[in-house]
Amino acid sequence: MTVYVDDMRAKFGRLVMCHMIADGDDELHAMADRIGVARKWHQAPPKHRSHYDIALSKRALAVAAGAVEITWRQCGIMAMRRTATGQLGTPEDAAAWLSGRRQGEVAA
Repeated sequence: MTVYVDDMRAKFGRLVMCHMIADGDDELHAMADRIGVARKWHQAPPKHRSHYDIALSKRALAVAAGAVEITWRQCGIMAMRRTATGQLGTPEDAAAWLSGRRQGEVAA
């Protein structure tokens, strides 16, 4: 299982935030614990889009702890894929999955 951090740069007060996602919640929470992100910041909206918004300082800690860097676009597509299929997929096949879905080649 893998934890991913995207390159989003959203301002939140004095902080700049990005997303942290993972194949499963257990691994996501384990990384959050490891880098010092409180569980109260976990976001679990309906349909499997579980993630944390983390500050860039925590992103650096996550990468140092083994998280894989992805783009904001890849993160969005991977989250969409998890909503549609229950599987996050990989950043490498994210765009191909979305293209196939748009062309009707991939089941919703």
